[in-house]
Amino acid sequence: MSDAPTTWLVINSASGSYSEEAVAALEQAFADAGHPLAETVTIPDHEAPDRAALEAAGVDLLAIYTGDGTINGVVTGLYGWSGKVLVLPGGTQNLLAKSLHGDASAEDIVAALGRGELGCESRHMVRTSQGDGLCEVLAGPGARWSDVREAMREGDIGGMATSLGEAIGESAGGAAVKIVEPALGKPEGYPAVRVFPEQGALGVEGYGAETLAEYAQQGLALLRRDFREGPHDELGQHACVICRCDQPIDLMIDGERMTGGSEERFELRECPIEFLALNGQRPAS
Repeated sequence: MSDAPTTWLVINSASGSYSEEAVAALEQAFADAGHPLAETVTIPDHEAPDRAALEAAGVDLLAIYTGDGTINGVVTGLYGWSGKVLVLPGGTQNLLAKSLHGDASAEDIVAALGRGELGCESRHMVRTSQGDGLCEVLAGPGARWSDVREAMREGDIGGMATSLGEAIGESAGGAAVKIVEPALGKPEGYPAVRVFPEQGALGVEGYGAETLAEYAQQGLALLRRDFREGPHDELGQHACVICRCDQPIDLMIDGERMTGGSEERFELRECPIEFLALNGQRPAS
């Protein structure tokens, strides 16, 4: 990377950590770090920049201050771009930011950028029929929990009540997802199978209805709890996993819900984008 890279910032005004004050502080942090922003792109008011837009503007570094779902949408639209991506924690879970930087704040990460303390990191991802998961994919009726999250984030009390009831019902009595290749876990399947990149392989976990039901009983505490912390079956590491269900499989890809087929193949792939990270694997160039 040159001494004065052209840097853009993408923010999401609907994201969990968004405020005008936070964005202003972040823009100042970039200036203080010697990386003044050439452009700030606000989603959903404007379209996310794609590879062509960044190449046309000569952008070397794209910082993204949003939640995991928006990060996914931006990054998967950049395949083939030669610049670097700096993920900043700007959402609710911030799974990718935590994986790259630990619990550092957005301002601390930018300050580390200015001190030359960030390195490059290549990452693996989960390929599905509906897109790539940079952090994780949740397969099965348990993916309905994303609807609850969206309703709560938007302050839609009626929608929250409806989606909460549907999520509980589907988790407890919906068609289970079976892991058939390789044959893993409970023969009857799980209401939620989590697949995520881990140490050069796909980690696989199965969550039973009892875990998701306990999760549901917390009511509004849902926002403060994480189903990943509940009891589950750890099903090892694999390069490829195939799941089947008696109906189309609900998917939650980096927090965004999709609908797959009755059989879904999850493959480990290398993400064709390089990220900057605290304690990155290689010096930034």
